[in-house]
Amino acid sequence: MPASSGSTPGEVKKDPAIPSSRRTRAGKILLPVAIVLAVIAVLALGYWWVVGRYMQSTDDAYLRADSMTVAPKVSGYVTDVYVGDNATVKAGDPLVRLDGRQYRAALDQAQATVDARQADIQRAQAAILQQRAAIEQAKAQQLTAQISSRHAEEEVRRYGPLATTGAESSDQLSVLTSNRDQARATLAADTAALDQAQAKIADLNAQIAQARAQLEAAQASARQSKLDLDDTLIRSSLPGRVGDRTVRVGQYAQPGTRMMTVVPIEGVYLTANFKETQIGQMRAGQHASVRVDALPDTELQGVVESFAPGTGAEFALLPPENATGNFTKIVQRVPVRIRLETDEQTRKLLVPGLSVTVKVDTRQAHEDGKVASAERRHG
Repeated sequence: MPASSGSTPGEVKKDPAIPSSRRTRAGKILLPVAIVLAVIAVLALGYWWVVGRYMQSTDDAYLRADSMTVAPKVSGYVTDVYVGDNATVKAGDPLVRLDGRQYRAALDQAQATVDARQADIQRAQAAILQQRAAIEQAKAQQLTAQISSRHAEEEVRRYGPLATTGAESSDQLSVLTSNRDQARATLAADTAALDQAQAKIADLNAQIAQARAQLEAAQASARQSKLDLDDTLIRSSLPGRVGDRTVRVGQYAQPGTRMMTVVPIEGVYLTANFKETQIGQMRAGQHASVRVDALPDTELQGVVESFAPGTGAEFALLPPENATGNFTKIVQRVPVRIRLETDEQTRKLLVPGLSVTVKVDTRQAHEDGKVASAERRHG
C-alpha cells in the first residue's frame, strides 16, 4: 500500500488539533508551578526539621481558675444579697448578709458577763485594801497586848517575893496574877486575829485569780460572739466575677451552704494534658503558643509553669488497678500548667472551661541535651 504523501517512515505524527504554540505555553506554565511546589515542599520539610519536630501540641487543654466557693460560717436567714449574677466584685466587697439579731444578743450577754467578772475583780481588790487596814489594826492590838502582858509579868515577878515575905498581901498578888493571865489571853487572841486577817489576804488573792480566769473565759466568749456577728456579713476574699449564684433573700442558710462562686478572671491559667511521650523534653519556662476555640483568630502566648506530680489517672476517684485481669497499655497524660501572658482586654474574654489548643516549643531542651551529651563524651 503506498505511503501517504508528506510522511516518512518512523516519523511521529503530531495531532493537528493541538497547535505547537499552545503546547509551548503549557510547558512554560507547568514548569514554574512545579518549581514553586518543590520549593514549598523543601521549605516545609526544612521548617519541620528545624522547628516543627520540636513542637509538642495537644487539644486536650482547658482554661482554669482557682475559684472560691462562697459559704456562710454561721446559720441564719438571708436578709440582703448585694450582688447579682455575673457581677464584678473586689476583695472585701459585701456579698450576703444574714440575720444577726441572735448573735447581737449573745454578744451583749457575753459582754455583760465580762463586766460582771471585772466588777468581781475590783471588789476583791477593794477587799484586799480593807483587809490590809484590818491587819495593821490587828498588829497594833497585838502590840498593845504584848506590852500589857509584859507589864503584868513584871508585876507578878516584883510582887511575888514581897508576898512570900509578907511585905505585900497575898490578895494583891492574886490580882496581879489574874491580870497577867488575862493579858496573856488577850495577847493570844490578838495574835490569832492577826493570823486570821493575814490569811484572809490569801483568800482574797485566790478570789481575784478565780475572777480573772472567769474574766478570760467571758472575754473569749465575747470574742466568739463578735466573730459570729461579723460572720453574718459575708464578704468576697478575692477579686473576680460572681457565678453560680443560688442564694436568695429569705433563704435559711446553714454553715457551709453553697451560695455562689467568685471566679478570679485575672488569674485564669491553662491546664494542658500532654501525653507521657510528649513531656520528655518539656521544662518550666518554655514558650507556648495558645489558641482558644472561642477566639479562633487570636494567638496567645504563654509560659510553662509547672507539671503535676502524677498522671491524671493517679488522682482519679477510682485509680486503675493494672495488676488485675488482662493488661492493655494506655498512654497516660500529665497535666501541665501554663501561665498566659495576655493584655487586660483579651483576659476579660477568657473564662474557665474554654477549650484550647496549645503548642510548646522544646527546642532549647534538645539543644541543652546535645550539649550535655557532648560534655559527657568528652569528659
